[in-house]
Amino acid sequence: MKSRKNIVKELDRVFSLYIRHSHAKDGMVECCTCGRSYPVKKIQNGHFMSRKNYITRWDEENCAPQCYGCNVMKQGQQYLFAKYLDQKYGDGHSDKMLIKSKKTIKYSNDELLEMIDKYKNRLSTLCMSLISLIFAL
Repeated sequence: MKSRKNIVKELDRVFSLYIRHSHAKDGMVECCTCGRSYPVKKIQNGHFMSRKNYITRWDEENCAPQCYGCNVMKQGQQYLFAKYLDQKYGDGHSDKMLIKSKKTIKYSNDELLEMIDKYKNRLSTLCMSLISLIFAL
């Protein structure tokens, strides 16, 4: 039986892989705040609202690929991230994420494990689609 800390760590890892790979085109991913392209392995999963808020930590509409410079060195470029989210999901989306992040939620270990399975399955589907494209060439 894994500890809660290890379950959260595994979910963070799988979710990050999913976010980065789901935005990739030909192995490259664009940073949502500066627009530069990076290989999937060199980009991070950025969060508009902080990871400390579990309710938005694994919310796909709160996350997008970000380069190390924007995500870490420039503290997430929150203003530019908000503009990106509003452009992608519609005006006011960043405000909705802010409001949502103020709510609290306590996920059970089983719920976290279900999310791990969900994102592992989505990653598997992405990989299978990529393999199909390669063999179609």
